[in-house]
Amino acid sequence: MSDLEAAVAAGVLGADEAHRALLQATVEVARAIFGAKAASVFLLDEEADELVFEAVAGAGEGELIGMRFPAGTGIAGWVLTTRQPLIVDDLNADTRWSRSAAESTGYVPKSMMAVPLLVDERALGVLNVLDRPAESRVRLAEVDLLGLFANQAAIALDLLQRARRARAVLAGEGRLAPLARVAARLEETERDAAFELLQALERVLVETS
Repeated sequence: MSDLEAAVAAGVLGADEAHRALLQATVEVARAIFGAKAASVFLLDEEADELVFEAVAGAGEGELIGMRFPAGTGIAGWVLTTRQPLIVDDLNADTRWSRSAAESTGYVPKSMMAVPLLVDERALGVLNVLDRPAESRVRLAEVDLLGLFANQAAIALDLLQRARRARAVLAGEGRLAPLARVAARLEETERDAAFELLQALERVLVETS
């Protein structure tokens, strides 16, 4: 790898760290603003059809990152599929909730606010806010605020995915490696598009080989 390519690779790795930090900051602020016991972001892994804990603040922080569930699991799965936000004050009374999935995390909430993370109509994941104060009633302004946090989290998640795709392509040594080295020299906006194209080409080559 040339010095330029090494520098680009280092920049991609740095971007991954920065976008992860932005996502973590988003859930930490959301938890604080709503006075919740926990807040988290699930990322949709499309290839595995699973939801993955990507950022957690409060209960489970530092322990749940990387934990996976089938994409249709529980409230988060419903929100992801329907692309509709959902506020549930009593989870035990909602048939969409998966108590077994909650128990597997070590924390069983009583209430939840969940909202899909959408970018250009693509559902990237779900933002959850768990156990707001019992005496606090959800107001319209708070629903709007939750939407703002969802927008911020979606942007951070999209950037994180782009950084990871770029890193995966740069790390590849397959048939498209020479093209990846060319893509690494492009301007940032063009580089993102080139890496996405290269990943699509790689999938096609794998499927047809």
